[in-house]
Amino acid sequence: MKKHVVIGMSGGVDSSVAAYLLKQQGYKVTGLFMLNWDSAANQDILGNPDLKNDICPQERDYQDALNVANHIGIPLERVDFIEEYWNDVFTYFLDEYKKGRTPNPDIMCNKYIKFATFAEHAENLGADYIAMGHYARVRRNGNVELLRGVDSNKDQTYFLSQLSEKQLENVLFPIGDLPKKEVRRIAKDADLPTADKKDSTGICFIGERDFDKFLRNYLPAQSGDIRTTDGVKIGEHVGLMHYTIGQRKGLGIGGHQDFDNAPWFVVGKDLKSNTLYAGQGYHHEQLYSTHCLLEDVNIIDKTKDLNNVNLTAKFRYRQADQAIKVKIEDNQYVLYFDAPIRAVTPGQAAVLYDGDVCLGGGLIKTVYKNDKILPY
Repeated sequence: MKKHVVIGMSGGVDSSVAAYLLKQQGYKVTGLFMLNWDSAANQDILGNPDLKNDICPQERDYQDALNVANHIGIPLERVDFIEEYWNDVFTYFLDEYKKGRTPNPDIMCNKYIKFATFAEHAENLGADYIAMGHYARVRRNGNVELLRGVDSNKDQTYFLSQLSEKQLENVLFPIGDLPKKEVRRIAKDADLPTADKKDSTGICFIGERDFDKFLRNYLPAQSGDIRTTDGVKIGEHVGLMHYTIGQRKGLGIGGHQDFDNAPWFVVGKDLKSNTLYAGQGYHHEQLYSTHCLLEDVNIIDKTKDLNNVNLTAKFRYRQADQAIKVKIEDNQYVLYFDAPIRAVTPGQAAVLYDGDVCLGGGLIKTVYKNDKILPY
């Protein structure tokens, strides 16, 4: 009997081509469209009486996925994961902002929804494998390793770093070996309805909305002082949650008679005093740190000893690999940087690599410059 694969179909070109390739390879394929956000139920909170802007993109994505499924001859099921998404992803998203940190909900969506709730649903459908249209690869040599996608510009292992080895055991990434241009070519050659569809950007539940306005609907902002690292007040912020380390735009700091005209950047936050710290210059010294402490660490292959091992890490998606050394003491992971790194931000993910192998990672808890904790 053919192996049964249940694939997540978002209505985008990547998952469309992934489903098409699986069908061409002889699998029994079922598409699954995930409904993770209830736009109608949240429209009052969002302050948008015109539901067209909320519902249409989601419905359009579903229709695109359905058109692709019909085109390649596979069934498509629409499944509601709204409650799970709210509890496991959106609540985390809000809690992190309440702490003054910068979260990454896409990582938690993969951990709790796409490779957990989705996988359970697929198992109930009799799936042998689940598949996603991620640019990543899996290698099985007695254990399971997560590898970067061949297209380094599209590699998505950063967002998969919280997955366990068990979650990856029966996962297929059909386009992980392909560059994006080839994915587009396959889509056009197969006459897929999504061949020319633009890639989606941003967080799914925010869409095209103004991010700050969206956030204010859920977390009332408390204004406070913007100060230099020497304590000089130079302006007022609209709420710490609206700023991230290294940010330049939106500070509202005009010309100041005591300072030159160099641009200002966010260099720190103090939640207790509700103070935002700013400094002049892209390379302000306080933007650079020497090491950081991680929490919620996930190592995919737990047989690997990473203590005192030279590796690389990414502290932001698309960031170039940074040389680091891992030191583990009392089950705490500290990453020491070979050279100071700019804008390492609490709440964001630090993802570890050994060459092409993504080892896992953790969330940045505390950032240090030598023996000093930076006021983030």
